[in-house]
Amino acid sequence: MKRKKILFIIIIILVVIGVLLYMKFTKKEEVLEAEITPLEEMTEEQERQTMISLYYTNIETNTLMPEARVIDVKELVENPYKVLVELLIEKPKNEKFESSIPEGTKVNNAVLKNNVVEIDLSKEFIENQKGDVEKASLSIYSIVNTLTELNEVNAVKILVDGDSNKKFNNIELSLKDVFIRKS
Repeated sequence: MKRKKILFIIIIILVVIGVLLYMKFTKKEEVLEAEITPLEEMTEEQERQTMISLYYTNIETNTLMPEARVIDVKELVENPYKVLVELLIEKPKNEKFESSIPEGTKVNNAVLKNNVVEIDLSKEFIENQKGDVEKASLSIYSIVNTLTELNEVNAVKILVDGDSNKKFNNIELSLKDVFIRKS
């Protein structure tokens, strides 16, 4: 009789363990299915969009701040570096930000060479620079921080009309160097 009780208890325990394991695995499958199944289908347009960060000057703090933008990936296919700098030249969406790039600046070309983007800007980049070394530095690092958000870019070399040996007007700051991201 004692053996039957022990056997009965063991069977009950095994059944309970089996039921608990079954419940545990079915819940995991339900959770996984819920995570995988989107609540709504993505449109073709949404599938082509990506998030980028553009660095603008915060008017209140005079520091660079990122502004997130969602753009169509097709815009970045041909020359993403040129497109990003052209977007930087435009007015930011946030009213507390302003473009750090001097007005009238154009992007002549942008090329990636050995993880360094060589960005060739028009002469307006240095001629229309207003302010001091700090303003010029914000202009440079607005470009550098934006482009180094891309995985393949480690540094940026800025050229003005094809020349890297340029100085800002009345500012002791030269474009001879390769610029690395500034935090």
